[in-house]
Amino acid sequence: MSTPYDWLDRNLASIHKANWYRSTQTITSKAGTIATIDGCEMLMFASNNYLGLASDRRLIEAAMSATQMYGTGSTGSRLVTGHLALHEQLEQAIADLKNTEAALVFSSGYLANLGAISAIVGARDLVLGDAYNHSCLKKGSLLSGAKAINYLHLDIADLAAKLQENRAKYRRCLITTDSVFSMDGDLAPLQEIMDLADRYDCMVLVDEAHGTGVFGDRGGGLTNAVGIEQELIQVGTLSKALGSLGGYVAGSAKLIDYLRNRAATWIYTTALSPADTAAAIAAINLVTTEPERRQQLWQNVEFLKQGLQDLGIQAIACDSPIMAIEFGDIELTMQIAQHLRHNGIFAPAIRPPTVPTARIRLTLMATHTTSQIQTLLQCLASV
Repeated sequence: MSTPYDWLDRNLASIHKANWYRSTQTITSKAGTIATIDGCEMLMFASNNYLGLASDRRLIEAAMSATQMYGTGSTGSRLVTGHLALHEQLEQAIADLKNTEAALVFSSGYLANLGAISAIVGARDLVLGDAYNHSCLKKGSLLSGAKAINYLHLDIADLAAKLQENRAKYRRCLITTDSVFSMDGDLAPLQEIMDLADRYDCMVLVDEAHGTGVFGDRGGGLTNAVGIEQELIQVGTLSKALGSLGGYVAGSAKLIDYLRNRAATWIYTTALSPADTAAAIAAINLVTTEPERRQQLWQNVEFLKQGLQDLGIQAIACDSPIMAIEFGDIELTMQIAQHLRHNGIFAPAIRPPTVPTARIRLTLMATHTTSQIQTLLQCLASV
């Protein structure tokens, strides 16, 4: 007897057939370079905990202290009962880190992008986004009702051509891009994008999820590292290098004031918990006062980069702590991921539809030791 849910079986079967099926891995240890996954101790080379702050005792103590003072939850949206003094402190810290007039904290980076994009453009507007942008940038564009067009990945000439062809047809135009692309590890040509935006009267939104804390002399992100001076909208997350949870939008005071009144994912969502907020404040303090963490991370990046070159293995890019290696088709990539796992290394395969081609995505932390990276290289050499 059929039911309205029979389509689930058919769709799950299709996912299995395409080798796209995913399942969770249970971790029973503190975030770090060594993780206990499904009961096995493994070297972790898949975490976005770039500075190793997710297990730093000072973040843990800040979270515990905030929980003791405020409780476990914020109890409501920021406009009703959820607005805490801690949220104001965090927003000021983010604005200082990003060198902007103001900032607004969301409950996740995904919500920050959905809320910001859908608030600043609408049906009469145009969004031009890098083809490899994160899902939240693409979904935010669709949610806004604006005309959404992708330009070829990192291709400034294609972006210029699409602006030339389409810009005059729309009221406002927003260009969106990741600063560091999460699955390839390559970097957006931000200054060239800003120059085109000036020429065609466009707003620019840059997602610094994988740049915050990692790039720049104070960890302000790639926008800081390359010296962008024009006005733009910066979005990011507190859950990667900053070791906490939540997202933010940073920009002009009038932009932030507008988003408080128009960003639905901020207005109608329970505020970030006291523990997460306090941990993020502590993380930003460490990012700005302990540059040696960032320096060690980049030393590790150079060490792995050289090691891969010595093995004749070419990553898609070596410009960030993310190094993705394409070995071939999905089945082969899955076999290599399993080989790594059998040798005590967690670096899972990333497959379509998340990415256009299957790859092993390696991520480095400042807390990785030279010995741990050598172990990874030795295992790759045996593939």
